[in-house]
Amino acid sequence: MTLPLLYSLQHCPYAMRARMGILMAEQQVLLRAIKTKNKPPHLLQISPKGTVPVLLLPNNQVVDESIDIMLWALKHNDPHNLLHAHDPLALARMLELVKLNDTQFKPVLEKYKFYARTKDMAQIYYQKACEEYIKQFEAKLTMHKYLMGNEKSLADYALLPFIRQFARVDKHWYLQSEYTHVREWLNEFLHAPMFTKVMAKYDLWMDCGEEFLYGATKSN
Repeated sequence: MTLPLLYSLQHCPYAMRARMGILMAEQQVLLRAIKTKNKPPHLLQISPKGTVPVLLLPNNQVVDESIDIMLWALKHNDPHNLLHAHDPLALARMLELVKLNDTQFKPVLEKYKFYARTKDMAQIYYQKACEEYIKQFEAKLTMHKYLMGNEKSLADYALLPFIRQFARVDKHWYLQSEYTHVREWLNEFLHAPMFTKVMAKYDLWMDCGEEFLYGATKSN
């Protein structure tokens, strides 16, 4: 059986999101690990924008948006009910939260990370800008255990890589901050066996020409 082909970058939050979706949906793909400075010609051929993740399906359909890869996987199989099939409005609410993360929180987070590296005073400004979104996540997690309720959802996995990035910019400040529910939520995911599998390191395709079987055959 021909498996889908996934181009991935280990620490890219979007690629992490896609890998989590595939793993939680118990799908299998052939993974080609890349780095941004040496992109395979085939990747650029099937997705000229040159960003990861990119999923090439056996029918030659290309899926090159991370959230669409998650949805592709979970619509094939959703053993953990991450799409909350019992609620017909749930997916729309999840995607609304993902859009907030991707279009508003992520750009500010990038500036926060940049100014932290340059030791610029603007770091504080962008930290406070990021907090406007972290406060929203904290409020949700104060009301229930996960972002969409008391059960895990696509939204938890989709936002996880970005909130992880925020927590790592200034670890000392983050650990002392008021966002106790966000910390508990993040720690649960980061210490799960699932996350270890998602963050496994693979030899680069451009160095070794080797694809790796990635995915799950049982619940995580």
